[in-house]
Amino acid sequence: MRRPSARSPISVSGERVMILSAGVGSGHNSAAAAVRQACAARADIVEVLVLDVLQVSSALYRDVLGKGYFVLVKELPWLVEWGYDASDPPFGRRGPIDPWTRVNAVPVIRAIKRFRPTAIVCTHFLPAQLMASLLLRGVIDARTAVVTTDYDFQGLWLTSAFHMLFVAREEGRVELTALGLPPDRVAATGIPIAAAPDVAPVRDVSEPPMLLISAGAKGGDYAVAVVRQTLHMRSPFTATIVCGYNDALRQRIEALLASAGDRYRVLGFTTEMPQLLRRADLFVGKPGGLTASECMAAGLPMVLVNPIPGQEVRNGDYLMEQGAAVRCNNTATIGWKIDELLREPGRLQRMQAAAQGIGRPDAAADVLNGLLDGPFRPLVVSRAAQKTILTSSVQRFVATDLTGPSSLVRLVEQATGNTVALLRSEELGDLQKRYATPDGGLLLRRDLAPVSFRWEARRLLRAMLKGDDLLPVRVEALSAQPRALPG
Repeated sequence: MRRPSARSPISVSGERVMILSAGVGSGHNSAAAAVRQACAARADIVEVLVLDVLQVSSALYRDVLGKGYFVLVKELPWLVEWGYDASDPPFGRRGPIDPWTRVNAVPVIRAIKRFRPTAIVCTHFLPAQLMASLLLRGVIDARTAVVTTDYDFQGLWLTSAFHMLFVAREEGRVELTALGLPPDRVAATGIPIAAAPDVAPVRDVSEPPMLLISAGAKGGDYAVAVVRQTLHMRSPFTATIVCGYNDALRQRIEALLASAGDRYRVLGFTTEMPQLLRRADLFVGKPGGLTASECMAAGLPMVLVNPIPGQEVRNGDYLMEQGAAVRCNNTATIGWKIDELLREPGRLQRMQAAAQGIGRPDAAADVLNGLLDGPFRPLVVSRAAQKTILTSSVQRFVATDLTGPSSLVRLVEQATGNTVALLRSEELGDLQKRYATPDGGLLLRRDLAPVSFRWEARRLLRAMLKGDDLLPVRVEALSAQPRALPG
């Protein structure tokens, strides 16, 4: 009889870490690169592979998801906002992966089988959803982590099977545990960012404040209006403008500043961003999750312009709530707003302290440690439990307070104390008939799994056992009086 082991069999010779991302914008890939960089600090990791899943998919699929998204952002921002809100309820998308995504996932699955990872980190919801399916089908036997890349948690990232879910801030963790997710499977680590430079530049308080104006990696045209407004500012300042890969944008801004003197410095794409973030006094640009996290880790407050509806607007809400940012909703007032901020005694310093306070420079390492030193078995969430969580969220009830047949119960591994399943209480009947123990727990057995079990019950049992023949678990009920969420 096989007993539960503390490590995957492959990991005896060292961890093989696979990091899966999707190149929709630069943030998801930047988070993946940060996790890869953090792998170097762990002696037990012997090999690392980073894979952008869109790069191995068909060109049409890649263009629809990658380029298509930014076309919508530019031309139909209201539709992007609607799409974000529509996909926000947790487990709003249940059931099998759609056929088009399944076909485009074939090269990813082949890459996984070739690499044979012991741990998989997903920095985009597309590979996260795929990994859940592979875990439940028994295709992979690796620890899997879902790593969100914005400050607000979006329900699209929640999957039916994973080992750890890492969110950007404590409120996201509280939200998920209130909806029924077990606390041992959700951690607030921050968003993974690259390590700070070995020798960080020091801000010179004797010099005029330095503005760092960013157009993003692709070089957004909004930067022209931002720069033009700074020409009307009365406060002393210097500015470095980063135009990304957009050479045409860089040339337009250089022409605009031809007679502005030497207070401006215009750059294209640069590898100096970590140094610039620590030298600048104020960042002006979009509140993408990675950009904002890098600014906060550097103690750099932000002036937010042109946020993408949905995640970037919510990122901005959090930064302003913490006192680390202000938002400009009108292009014509950007210069005035920055002026007001710089002229108010002590305000910039207070914002810098607020930014420093919420920065999480070690997020990448915390993600790796939380996954590799965390639970061996995955958490599986039954479809019935998913429906309860979705209904509770939509109806503004806290799922942990529900009672009756639709309330949630957890199966907790007795040996480790880790939650291995989240079920509806009405689903316990079949399990108790077959696996009940005198102490009220369950002794899950591979050799007693009957053919009459429904397909989902069999796949959940397979994922929980993870190669073992026996798994003693205890049942923990979540019960209290229902109460409505505010709002």
